[in-house]
Amino acid sequence: MYITITAQKVQGNYAQSAADFVDYLEKENEGKPLPELEHFFDQQHDEIAAEEVIREIDDNTAKLKNKEPKFYSITLNPSGRELKAIQDSPEALKRYTREAMKEYAKAFHREIDGRPVAITDIKYYAKVERQRTFKGTDKQVRENQPYATKILELKNDIRSINRGEQIGNTKTLQQKIQRLEAAAPYQLDGKRIVRGMAKPGSQSHIHIIVSRKDASNRYSLSPGSKHKASEVEMHGKMIKRGFDRNAFIKNSEKTFDQLFRYKRNYVESYTARKTFLKDPKLYFSTITKLPANEKAMAFKLLQQSGVNTAVLSIPTNKFQVAIKALNQLKKGVGKAIESGSIGI
Repeated sequence: MYITITAQKVQGNYAQSAADFVDYLEKENEGKPLPELEHFFDQQHDEIAAEEVIREIDDNTAKLKNKEPKFYSITLNPSGRELKAIQDSPEALKRYTREAMKEYAKAFHREIDGRPVAITDIKYYAKVERQRTFKGTDKQVRENQPYATKILELKNDIRSINRGEQIGNTKTLQQKIQRLEAAAPYQLDGKRIVRGMAKPGSQSHIHIIVSRKDASNRYSLSPGSKHKASEVEMHGKMIKRGFDRNAFIKNSEKTFDQLFRYKRNYVESYTARKTFLKDPKLYFSTITKLPANEKAMAFKLLQQSGVNTAVLSIPTNKFQVAIKALNQLKKGVGKAIESGSIGI
């Protein structure tokens, strides 16, 4: 499970309205028949209209300045293995979202009217999305780019010839284009993978719009707080503050496992991701010490995400002599983590 929390910005400035973000999330519904539409939902309601989401988020910004985030975007990104475990069910994803948002509320080190923050204090709207598209940063698009560049140059040459600006054989150039299209290393259904093309397989994920202010529009609840858990004196009172992002992500992961009896492998865990970022050598060493069946699954998951695991066959006490191979493995795992392809 790969979870992100971001403040929404437009050209470097915090978005003053949720309208553009809601419109972006509505694009997947374009052209779909009514029974197939994915609607917004919150903790208690289904089929919430986009207009209501915009109105409720935009009206819940009391005393917030232009330079402060008005709302945050949370994404819950299950891996292919996790989606398979729940049969890619939108209803299961909704159920999970509602439980994960309870963990979001618990992660605030705040009090409202003398009690801890509860899910009823959180104003949020979520939506299940079923598709993803290839981005310019994806490996497939990046490694196809040299072919795309040459194809564009040839197409420009053809247009110049047709306008009489240069001499050449357009048929020959078209044949070159066809050869380049076929030679591009990453293809999908016989076509070169390009930015914007829909990704294959199960791609379901959840987008959540959560207000910066609590449901009463009185208190600021910022998941972007730099403070994990602390107290500060304000107006003569000691006020609790902070948000524990690690606790939110870790407990949301645990919630998924408990809800669906999911047996999470080490390399899929948030703990593994944190270990990799802090101490890659310990990360790899831990994998080699897993029980045989778990280690086999770890290798399989890493290999499926494009990581060369050959170095993991080197005895732990000889890692020092394989530092070059270890660095290559680090690079591969890092890219897999960034893309969420091993579910971290």
